[in-house]
Amino acid sequence: MITIIATLKVKEGKMDEAIAAVKEAAVSIRAAEPGCLEYKPHSVRGAGNENLILMYERYADKDALKAHSASLSKSLEKVLPLLEPGMDIKTCYEIPLE
Repeated sequence: MITIIATLKVKEGKMDEAIAAVKEAAVSIRAAEPGCLEYKPHSVRGAGNENLILMYERYADKDALKAHSASLSKSLEKVLPLLEPGMDIKTCYEIPLE
């Protein structure tokens, strides 16, 4: 499994609009991408984090992540204009416990 943790910085004054757009995108992505096991947006609390959305995404394998990446600009077309440039994206590989 592959996990993506993406930090999105929302433009000032656009948080409510960004949350609505991210929720809509998350529902669509989960429905359209069978290899996407989880796609969960999170708000981040605390001073200095008011304009951040953290995405927690899990994919079955490299092919599922590749399919997601190929359709990302279309899937997030309503979200991207609400963001500051430069998403922080971390690709994580699970460490098996056994």
